[in-house]
Amino acid sequence: MYDPRAVCDHGQVTEIGRETLSEETFFDSVGGESTFRRLVHRFYQGVAEDELLRPMYPEDLGPAEERFALFLIQYWGGPRTYSEERGHPRLRMRHVPFKVDRAAHDAWLRHMRTAVDELALPADAERQLWDYLTYAAASMINSAG
Repeated sequence: MYDPRAVCDHGQVTEIGRETLSEETFFDSVGGESTFRRLVHRFYQGVAEDELLRPMYPEDLGPAEERFALFLIQYWGGPRTYSEERGHPRLRMRHVPFKVDRAAHDAWLRHMRTAVDELALPADAERQLWDYLTYAAASMINSAG
């Protein structure tokens, strides 16, 4: 029977250890950390000019940008720095102090759409990322309006 983990080496069949087999993550396939940092930086450029979203960030946008980048990097298969520094993401709980209504949702997605488009990802990757972002945005709504 054929074993896909076996390799022939000069007439000898040897097994490849599981640790040598790796599946490329979405994170790796789209360019790794630099891609997510570009995405988040472009997104926050839009937020900085947005009259509805900017007041949700009483601080300089830099710390929020860093947290969001680390979260997306971890979520998509990169280093687990976000959890190591901040614990479980608990996204809904972290957003409870902010009024997130349909208008905020739409503004968030508008800036994110611009950022995603500027990445010029392959169509399948873009669709996968966008599907997640639209789902995440909808799940943050906590106020009518």
